Amino acid sequence: MKGPGPIAPALLAWFRQNARALPFRQDPTPYHIWVSEIMLQQTRVAAALEHYRRFMAALPSVQALAACPDEELFKLWEGLGYYSRARNLKKAAQRVCEEYGGQLPASYEELQKLPGIGAYTAGAIASIAFGLPAPAVDGNVLRVFARLYNDAGNIADPAVKKVFTRRVMDQQPAASPGPFNEALMELGALVCLPGGAPLCGACPLAGQCLANAAGTQNDLPVKTPPKARRVQPVTVLILRSAAGCLLQKRPEKGLLAGLWQPFLFEEQLTLDEALARLAGLGLSVRGDVPPRPLHPAKHIFSHVEWHMTGWELEAAGPAPAGCVWAAPEQAAERYALPGAFKAYRPLLTAGR
Repeated sequence: MKGPGPIAPALLAWFRQNARALPFRQDPTPYHIWVSEIMLQQTRVAAALEHYRRFMAALPSVQALAACPDEELFKLWEGLGYYSRARNLKKAAQRVCEEYGGQLPASYEELQKLPGIGAYTAGAIASIAFGLPAPAVDGNVLRVFARLYNDAGNIADPAVKKVFTRRVMDQQPAASPGPFNEALMELGALVCLPGGAPLCGACPLAGQCLANAAGTQNDLPVKTPPKARRVQPVTVLILRSAAGCLLQKRPEKGLLAGLWQPFLFEEQLTLDEALARLAGLGLSVRGDVPPRPLHPAKHIFSHVEWHMTGWELEAAGPAPAGCVWAAPEQAAERYALPGAFKAYRPLLTAGR
């Protein structure tokens, strides 16, 4: 397929004028680039920035991250979701300390051996932090190159992605691999937008873009439609006592592994069924305080939707296995509460 010609000069000139002033760009150490790239997976830049600043203030080095207790790490990560990213960050930091003297390896191949670092993240670290020639091909870059080359290949197909990656490297200037990769990501984030809405009038590559010339830019990229998510009913019980709210720790494997949540059952229960379950766990509910229905809430995970309903109840009894009674300040400051429960967080962190 005939290509659009060299894109680096126009792209880099545009980037110098339009790049967002982001904290990890102002001090692009390997550690900063690594953490920022992991945070930005599945997360918008605006949502990640405050988390990034707080994370770096608490854990300014690989060594600090490697030694961070899990509960503290999850609290720092709270609100970003996909907590496996935080777990892998810590695992990788420990490996870096044990095997690389506390310094991330300056190698595209070695970086990919660390937990949680795939080809894209390794390419971003290698090119931006170390100035090494390496591809950093994320969804933004795939979208840009699908339109640049007017290529209707399915970008979810590994073979197609391999072709696109080769094109990226063919275009990447040897003298500035990092700025080139960043510029491509920035173009996809700010101009070559998804959903059939590219801002072609503001694009520095519009004159070279084969899809723009053919009028097909709104139809690209082509990708496999996502599978329908399973709907899971969830019964949430906000249980209050003089000791605080009852929090429940999730299993160490699976969805939201090892995190804290309000007490719940992953099924639809009537109030009578819920009360019977609580009684079986040694928790009694005060009959003189009417149950207060919770507002229904929904949370979308990658493969499942939680449809949540439930009640706020006054209860008494020892915390069941895997649970704690948490005072409001503990629920707010100590325990990481996933974003899935955002609708109920004020109830968990408020006093009686």
